[in-house]
Amino acid sequence: MGAPAIQVENLTKNYGPVLAVDRVSFTVQPGELVGFLGPNGAGKSTCMRILTTWLPASSGYARLAGFDVMYESLEVRRRIGYLPESIPLYPEMRVREYLQYRARVKGVERSQRNIRIDYCMERCHIREVRNRLLGTLSKGYRQRVGLADALLADPPILILDEPTSGLDPVQIAETLSTIKQLGGKHTVLLSTHILSEVEKVCERVIIIDKGRIKLDESLRRISERKPTYIVEVRGPREAASAVLRERNDLIVLSERGIESDLTAFELQSRDGKDPRETLARQIIERGWNLRRLDVQRVSLEALFAEVVLRENNHSGSPAPAEASSQTHAS
Repeated sequence: MGAPAIQVENLTKNYGPVLAVDRVSFTVQPGELVGFLGPNGAGKSTCMRILTTWLPASSGYARLAGFDVMYESLEVRRRIGYLPESIPLYPEMRVREYLQYRARVKGVERSQRNIRIDYCMERCHIREVRNRLLGTLSKGYRQRVGLADALLADPPILILDEPTSGLDPVQIAETLSTIKQLGGKHTVLLSTHILSEVEKVCERVIIIDKGRIKLDESLRRISERKPTYIVEVRGPREAASAVLRERNDLIVLSERGIESDLTAFELQSRDGKDPRETLARQIIERGWNLRRLDVQRVSLEALFAEVVLRENNHSGSPAPAEASSQTHAS
């Protein structure tokens, strides 16, 4: 495996007494498409601003394409395409005129400029508005112009902050398809609060909360996690519990009374086999009623709730504020 495209080690950022990012470490390999998730105030946008050289870290380091974001910021900027959540555009310029200007600023060779501009407009579905003034565009079209701008110089690394914000469902599908096609050729770090978007396009997810990494795992491994089985039995609670706990192929994760004679059990299979048929038969043979027998597979939404929402509910204290962040998790 070659050098990481993005390497972050013990990255920390303080805003006075507020610790926004707390010793964050992760790596992203060339060609990976990684989702970067977290609730509002988690430190997500602060991390992305540090990676794009817009904000200095208090301590730790980050390297993109082998260059330090603090000491080699110009080299980093030459190798990244950045789509911020709020796109800074010149409202008096037309779309194609703006992209021509940006191509010059980014050092795209003169002979390649029109080719790259046409390619990016086609990829981002903005050819039909190429002669429109930027100030007259909807937010969705402004987002897509920003994505085209990020792609202009064909950078090896793309950092995208809420790329589908303001888009309608058709535009979202087109933009996600474009981003997914970029994986492999480009390294993509995608920040979004819409979990389903990450599941559609990303290979791996990093969840940050209260300034610290809480989960870093591939979506394939998440999908391979053992499912949980929910069983609701109407019958004597102690007897039902004993029967389930005696089974060597099951782990009883929890049990709770719903009514005086109705108990819910949360189970997991030790050997990975689906136990629902034998469970149903065993319960019915004892003359008990089976009100529910359900399988719950691990999803990104469930994991997010587990590592973020549940912890926040238990802690009872708010996360530290993240300066200028408008992103939230739903």
